[in-house]
Amino acid sequence: MKKKIRVLCWVMTSPQSLSTKAIHVKHTWGKRCNKILYMSSVSDPKFPTIGLNISEGRQHLTGKTMQAFRYVYQNHFNDADWFMKADDDTYVIVENLRYFLSTKNPNDPIYFGHHFKTIVKGGYHSGGAGYVLSKEALRRFALLGNSQLCRQDGGAEDAEIGSCLMKLNVTAGKTVDNLGRSRFHCFNLNTHLHGGFPDWFYKYDSNGARSGIHNISDYPITFHYVSPKEMHALEYYVYHLRPFGIVSGAQDLNV
Repeated sequence: MKKKIRVLCWVMTSPQSLSTKAIHVKHTWGKRCNKILYMSSVSDPKFPTIGLNISEGRQHLTGKTMQAFRYVYQNHFNDADWFMKADDDTYVIVENLRYFLSTKNPNDPIYFGHHFKTIVKGGYHSGGAGYVLSKEALRRFALLGNSQLCRQDGGAEDAEIGSCLMKLNVTAGKTVDNLGRSRFHCFNLNTHLHGGFPDWFYKYDSNGARSGIHNISDYPITFHYVSPKEMHALEYYVYHLRPFGIVSGAQDLNV
């Protein structure tokens, strides 16, 4: 499936986070993408990172994301069919992402992530949970997402990107499985299992901000706010832990 469903991942990071966060992405899930890029404000050929012409800080996340996707379009458009943005504290189960995308068409103007029902007509996808653009969505974003249509910096990154894509007629696609369970997650596994979400999440989450094991898909794609220790724990649980005598059969959960 890796050759058939090509996914380029780019990770939002910073010079200060390379040795504390991004390095753990590099040692875990990052290697499973068809191509992985680390976007920073400073080039570091040893890591390596790509230095974008933007200052660090939350107030510049929109500009950083705009520049990153344009860089990907200009330099790697033909290297993949899907283009994933993730933070350096996001954990991605890339195989589950490919499984989800296996029924989708990269030539459709669409993007996928964890859906919020606010600000943008039709909603938008969470930045922290990660989101993935189709090839056509990236093409429109890079070529048509100019300052006349889209805010180029400032504001809330995920809402601004969502607003821009909406104006380009890119759909914010649904990602729950056929049992209505979530695949992209805005918080870490513990929070989604046990609850305790912030108030805004209960208000804006399109899937009812439900917690508990029965509300998380058997094929989850992302978790956010994952510490380095949690990242390596997830790596072990997902790819190494096996209960003896139990064979897990394939289960079709795509809608």
